[in-house]
Amino acid sequence: MAESAEPDNNEVLLELQGLHMSFGKVHALEGVSLKVRRGEIHSVIGPNGAGKTVMMNCINGLYHPREGNILFKGQSINGRKPCQRSQMGMARTFQKVEVFGGMTVLDNIRLGRHNHYRSGIVSGSVFIGKTAKEEIQHRAFIEEEIIDFLEIQHIRHKPVGMLPYGLQKRVELGRALALEPDLLILDEPLAGLNLEEVEDMARFILDINEEKRWKVTCLLVEHDMGVVMDLSDRVFVLNFGRMIMDGTPAQVQNNPDVIKAYLGEEDLYATRR
Repeated sequence: MAESAEPDNNEVLLELQGLHMSFGKVHALEGVSLKVRRGEIHSVIGPNGAGKTVMMNCINGLYHPREGNILFKGQSINGRKPCQRSQMGMARTFQKVEVFGGMTVLDNIRLGRHNHYRSGIVSGSVFIGKTAKEEIQHRAFIEEEIIDFLEIQHIRHKPVGMLPYGLQKRVELGRALALEPDLLILDEPLAGLNLEEVEDMARFILDINEEKRWKVTCLLVEHDMGVVMDLSDRVFVLNFGRMIMDGTPAQVQNNPDVIKAYLGEEDLYATRR
């Protein structure tokens, strides 16, 4: 039976209410409900095919659930497009890194500022006055905040397609941060990284959530149980499109249904070491 241990009554930033999603006869999500509170790192785990990425696609508008409701900042966003959800303060990185390989690191990250530009087509074409001032301010934010934070100063003018996979992941994260989101959806940010890169990315995620400059709520999908248990305030467990449990890391590690469905005795031992 699904179990949910309620945390302190903080502001709910994102709420899923009974989501159902099907592809033909395959039921990817069956009545999934979730509350993500502002300031949390709320992780989603489950075996391959559990419905984790489908759930993320429903949240950011790539998929539209057959039934159920999605609330963001207290408003239903069911009919809103992905671009409208990003304007509300939602950003995402993807399981398979999505960058513009022929563009530089700086230009990739600049694309994430599009919601913050206020200049029109005419003023932008002549690049004077307020438009020029606005561009200088955005560039300063990217160079002095994001690029410094992610420690990629030395590659900011290099084409992203020429970079190692781990650095491409940082660029994609930087582009998401350029939106200055309230909610950052991280879909397997550690996939394909070596041990050193995993440690760096975990540190970035923790700082994004905790540092006063950022204070971003994170919804994290990840298979690395050690990182999940170390970083998360709460963990949501999916299996075959259904919730098994939503609780603290300690509660999840000790839940027999979670152990049976996903963690296993060896993985459970590894998370406790």
